[in-house]
Amino acid sequence: MSDAEDIVAGAGVEKNAKGPSQASQLVKLARDRFDLFMSEDGRPYAVKKAGPNIALPLRGKAGLRSQLARIYTDDNNGSVPSQSALADCMTVLEGVSANADPRVPHLRVARHGEYIVVDLGTSDGGCVMIGPEGWRREVRSPVLFRRSGAMKPLPVPVRDGDGLSKLRGLVNTDETGCRLLVAWLAAAFVPDLPHPILTFRGEQGTGKSKAAQMVIGIIDPSGAPKRTAPRDVKSWAVQAFNSWGLCLDNVSVIADWLSDALCRAVTGDGMVDRALYSDDDVVVLEFRRVLAMTTIDAGALAGDLAERLLTIELKLIPDSQRREEAELDAAYADAHASILASLFDLLAAVLKALPDVVLTERPRMADFARILAAVDEVKAWKTLDSYKASARNAVADVLDGEPFAQAVVALVDDAPDGTVTLTAQEILDAVKTPDKLPRKWPKDSTRAAGQLKRLAPALRTIGIEVDDSQRQSDGNRSRLYKLTASESRRNAAPGAPTAPGGGSDQQERAGASENDSTRTAPGSTRTAPAAGAAGADTGAENSTAPGGETLFDQGERVSPGAPGAPGAGTRLLSDVPTENGPCARCGELCHRFGDGGKPWCRNCQSGTAA
Repeated sequence: MSDAEDIVAGAGVEKNAKGPSQASQLVKLARDRFDLFMSEDGRPYAVKKAGPNIALPLRGKAGLRSQLARIYTDDNNGSVPSQSALADCMTVLEGVSANADPRVPHLRVARHGEYIVVDLGTSDGGCVMIGPEGWRREVRSPVLFRRSGAMKPLPVPVRDGDGLSKLRGLVNTDETGCRLLVAWLAAAFVPDLPHPILTFRGEQGTGKSKAAQMVIGIIDPSGAPKRTAPRDVKSWAVQAFNSWGLCLDNVSVIADWLSDALCRAVTGDGMVDRALYSDDDVVVLEFRRVLAMTTIDAGALAGDLAERLLTIELKLIPDSQRREEAELDAAYADAHASILASLFDLLAAVLKALPDVVLTERPRMADFARILAAVDEVKAWKTLDSYKASARNAVADVLDGEPFAQAVVALVDDAPDGTVTLTAQEILDAVKTPDKLPRKWPKDSTRAAGQLKRLAPALRTIGIEVDDSQRQSDGNRSRLYKLTASESRRNAAPGAPTAPGGGSDQQERAGASENDSTRTAPGSTRTAPAAGAAGADTGAENSTAPGGETLFDQGERVSPGAPGAPGAGTRLLSDVPTENGPCARCGELCHRFGDGGKPWCRNCQSGTAA
């Protein structure tokens, strides 16, 4: 009998008996050393029973599969498990995970009772716990975290002087901007609230990209803290799923889909996609993120995105004060731990003050505004006022890039009483239309209604209230849009035209209409406009609506407040405009409608006298 046969016989095993397969050994290793579970979004994970509270995905280069291969090799004198054994093992472990209670692995920050837990990203699973009474370092996190390939470790925070002053020396902004930045950074470690998108704006040479890189690195270090705008929703979702904080650098244009995606990422988003190598299985990516952006000019922003921005203006750096990249990197590395400690001190004080903070007015990002109010109470700053002003400016800037919005504003400002009540189609007909239609100009009443809905917050910011709760009382029962300028806006706007004798032109025309047999189209609050450009009205023909009702030609635009305009009574067929001389405002020809009518310029929609 050979030596090998003696060993087998001595062990009480028959000569031809086979031991457990590699796959079975791998499964046993996994169940002995790891707890297996499924996350709420359907992804299988494992966590060591005696080790860091870090969730490992079953597959991937840093997942359980590679860990098991290493353990097996160490336990079997260098024998390497086959790929088929590892694949069979993963299939079994996925089934085991599905039978366990689901758990939620967090990314970088999480809540634990009254504490906020920050994962330092180190191999030992260390964390920092921040509460109302202060913060402390813990060796093992009480909260389950997951890691991604994009994450890098945070330094252990160390109280070493005033970290906020060190931050002030690294960012090229004024005191107001720096205080807003500090408040935003403190709030960035609070996981369960929407955070506005931090936007560094300035001309080239103001240090936008470097500032963004350092700021994102303070809260969530990464190998790629600055990223170009993603090419589609799927690539964006993958990036956002794997980073708590990320920055889009040098944004010049924001596509509509990306604008919507950024808004959803602020408030909470998710994407469902087909699982790899499957026909009916899906994967879900859920996330709410802390975002930053750098731009010289991001172009025309959508109103809902503008409301979610916190803009910090950066100053031009004189050549004599410009610092080299290596110098900035060294200063940042030296200050990082101290900045973190000071931010955690501030956050602890904010958490203590927060229960007593009550906002009398709540802006769009109300949860974030409440954090700012707590920061102001702790530091005696005015970050909430600065944020509100910044938000108002961002929303008001939306109107500068929207020609239709500017036309609507002009429509309201020109109304004698500052109020216009029209359907979407009537507004589209009444506003001054550019010779060459901009890309976003609404082409029909449906699109006009949608734009009015989107523009309503921006219009309110500049003092124009939008109410769409009413409908026409008869006819098509179309929705009415009541646009009302605030008193302060009316007082600031040029005076509305009035008829001779002190009465309004609107009242005069309405009185004349009552005695005239001409009627408006069914269900309409205004007559259709007449055709022709300025100075070419006399040959216009009238048209007749169903039911024998006489209308004007389609083409001439009559502004509200002008004779024959919406809210000014029905325009008479005899009110043919005649030349009255150049407009004092724009230089184009003004026109008078009917006897004793007030001059009205169709070019600038103004009641300016000639």
